[in-house]
Amino acid sequence: MASAKLQFDGKEYELPTVVGSEGEVGIDISKLRAQSKGITLDPGYGNTGSCTSGITFIDGEKGILRYRGYPIEAIAEEATFSEISYLLLNGDLPTASELEEFDEGLTYHSMLHEDMKKFFEGYPPTAHPMAILSSMVASLSSYYPGANLEANLDLNITRLLAKAITIAAFSYKKSIGQPFMYPRNDLSYTARFLNMMFAVPAEPYEVNPVLERALNMLLILHADHEQNCSTSTVRMVGSSGANIYASIAAGICALWGPLHGGANQKVIEMLRMIQDDGGGYQKFVDKAKDKDDNFRLMGFGHRVYKNFDPRARILKKAADDVLEELGIDDPLLEIAKNLERVALEDEYFVERRLYPNVDFYSGIIYSAMGIPVNMFTVMFALGRMPGWLAHWKELRRDPSARINRPRQIYVGATEREFVPLAER
Repeated sequence: MASAKLQFDGKEYELPTVVGSEGEVGIDISKLRAQSKGITLDPGYGNTGSCTSGITFIDGEKGILRYRGYPIEAIAEEATFSEISYLLLNGDLPTASELEEFDEGLTYHSMLHEDMKKFFEGYPPTAHPMAILSSMVASLSSYYPGANLEANLDLNITRLLAKAITIAAFSYKKSIGQPFMYPRNDLSYTARFLNMMFAVPAEPYEVNPVLERALNMLLILHADHEQNCSTSTVRMVGSSGANIYASIAAGICALWGPLHGGANQKVIEMLRMIQDDGGGYQKFVDKAKDKDDNFRLMGFGHRVYKNFDPRARILKKAADDVLEELGIDDPLLEIAKNLERVALEDEYFVERRLYPNVDFYSGIIYSAMGIPVNMFTVMFALGRMPGWLAHWKELRRDPSARINRPRQIYVGATEREFVPLAER
């Protein structure tokens, strides 16, 4: 196997390389500090591989996203979210009997302990749904002791996937002052969530199949995305031996940040601002190109993709289909299409590869479904749940895993003499 050589302080060090199944090459520096007393510095870990993983492959230059080898384009419209959850968690697509058993588990464990309803009563009506989701997920560990036992691993994974949609729907009902709707066993995973969100007592409610298909697709498209901020947080917390509920709650908190999970909310806010200004999108394109203007077009560009985000291609068509089937004429979608068209033709955006990403259209679809903006990040968390759980499981079963402990380059004061308070 090829190796890399590093010359430092008059000495040469030979570093082994690791080659992934798709040809990615990593230089193994795990023994560098012991050999040379030096470390690498990589702010934000943008060029550092924290682990090896067999879950998701991304090629940002070519616009490729695959779950366990399956292209996102092949599964987004044909598979169910529970099917893809099984794939991420177990490595292979389920057989019919395996999927039936998995779906039965997601149905059976969807109820919350009745005592947990008292927790919701303690939150103020203004509580953000992400605050409720993260704290309620963490509190599940108090109801299921032994969460770290290997024998309970798959059971607790099923519990989390099943109960997450119930917690999310209850948090929404709490925010609008409506009574909780219990999960219905006769509905699919996504339909069960929509029913808990929008049904009210004593009134008939039928889950719209258009919304069910759209939600299924959105959750699949967000199911995993390699070592992003929240997934890395789940793995870092999990590396300490923290239980599955604490680790996932930490991932939810990381996703809550506006630079991560709040991007689609920012897109909607931007589109509404353009609409309120009269809908003149070209004005805002020009503002985005002006280096002296702080305005940014939200939903364009991606840290990983230097080509078109493959998820955005899928959602562009889905947004058209959903709004057409629902009979919704959304002016925000028209503004979004015009922004996309200009960006794809304008030399400024083309040179910088600022293509629309997944957040550009997901917020429009969620709005059409009747999901409020403050629930957008929660929807992201529900979609990302199987990916987080798959990474936690992979970490747990990796014999080479160790507690995460990054190093630093100290740039503070050198040794100083302490002066007692009376003498200062």
